[in-house]
Amino acid sequence: MAVRAVRGAVQLSGNNRDEILAGTTELVTEVMSRNELSTDDVISVLFTATPDLTAEFPALAARKLGFQEVPLLCATEINVPRAMPRVVRLMMHIETTKPRSALQHVYLRGAAELRLDIAQ
Repeated sequence: MAVRAVRGAVQLSGNNRDEILAGTTELVTEVMSRNELSTDDVISVLFTATPDLTAEFPALAARKLGFQEVPLLCATEINVPRAMPRVVRLMMHIETTKPRSALQHVYLRGAAELRLDIAQ
C-alpha cells in the first residue's frame, strides 16, 4: 500500500452556496469514482478556492458525501493576476496499491484548461 495524491479542479458559474456545494460534490464524486476509491482509502483532502469564492466552504460538500472521519482543510488560492476565476481545487491523499501512472486526475468544466496535460 502506498500513499498517493490525486488532483482535481472545477470551475463554477458563480459565487453562491448552492453552486459551490454542487460543483465540489461533482468534483469529489468524480475523483472517487474514476479512481475506484471509498472514504476508507482517503487520508485527507485539501481544498482551495480562488479569492472570488466566499459563499461556502468546499469541504462541506465532502462532509455531506460521508467524509465525516476524513481530515478536510479549506484554504484560499493565491490571487495571481489573470488566473482563472471561480475555481475549487482539491488534493486528495489516498492509500492505494495503484502506481501513480494509474491515477486519474479530474478537471471539470472550464478547469480542464488548467491541466490539459493530465485532465481526463
